Amino acid sequence: MVNDQLILEAGRVKDGTRALVTGGGSGIGQSIAAALQSAGARVLVCDADSSTNPDFVVDVVEEAAVQEMFMDIEQQLGGLDVLVNNVGIAGPAGLVDEIPVDDFDQVLRVNVGGTFRVTSQAVPLLRASGGGLIVNVASTAGIFPYPYRSPYVASKWAMVGLGRSWAMELGEDNIRVNVICPGSVGGPRMDQVIAREAVATGVDESVLRGGYESQVSMGRFMDAADIAGAVVYMASPAGRHVSGQVLSVDGATETLRSS
Repeated sequence: MVNDQLILEAGRVKDGTRALVTGGGSGIGQSIAAALQSAGARVLVCDADSSTNPDFVVDVVEEAAVQEMFMDIEQQLGGLDVLVNNVGIAGPAGLVDEIPVDDFDQVLRVNVGGTFRVTSQAVPLLRASGGGLIVNVASTAGIFPYPYRSPYVASKWAMVGLGRSWAMELGEDNIRVNVICPGSVGGPRMDQVIAREAVATGVDESVLRGGYESQVSMGRFMDAADIAGAVVYMASPAGRHVSGQVLSVDGATETLRSS
C-alpha cells in the first residue's frame, strides 16, 4: 500500500525539528538553512565569518569553541535532530609538489577535523532525541579524481568515508547519516576556484569555466537550492529509511578534468 502521507511530507520536516547548519552564513549552507526553516525546522547556523550574521561565530577547528556552541544549542533548542556538516574551504590549486604542506594541512583541519569535532559533539544530543539525521556536504571531488586540487580531494573523500562509516556506527541509535556530493555550484566561491586554477594551470578562466560546464551531462552549473532540496528530503518523514547513502546532485558528472 502506498503511504500517501509520506509522499506529501517529502518537502516538510516534523514539527519542532531542531537543526544546526555549519558554514551556514553564505552559499550552499545559507540555502540549506533557509530551506530547512521554510520546511518547518528551527534552525541555528554557525560560521567563522561574523559578517554573515550567524547564530554562532565559530571556527570549527577550535575544540573549546565547538563545545561551548553545543552547550548553547542545548539551552536554546533543548536538543538536536538534524546536523548538516557543510563547513569547508576550497584550499589551493596546484601540482602536488607545488602546494605548501601547511596549506594542505589547513584544508584537512577545517574540512575533516571540523566535521569530526562538530559531529562528535552533536551525536549525544541526537541520541538523547531518540535519533536524527547527519548530512555531510562533500563534493563530486569526493568520488572522482580531481587534478590540481589534492587537499580538497583528500578532504572530500574523507567526508564520504566518514559519513558511510558513521551510518554503520549509529544506525542502532536511529541516527541516519548520508553524504551529498554537489557538482559545480555557481556563485562567488566557484569563481574563486576557477581563478586559482587559472593561475595554477595557465589556462584562461573562460576556457576553464566552459570546461567545468562540459564536465556534466546536463552541461550547466548547479544552484545551491538544488542541494538544499536534497537535504530537506533527507530530513523529512519520506527520508526516514535513507541512510549510508552518497547522493550526487551534479547533473551527471562525467569527469573533473576541466581542461
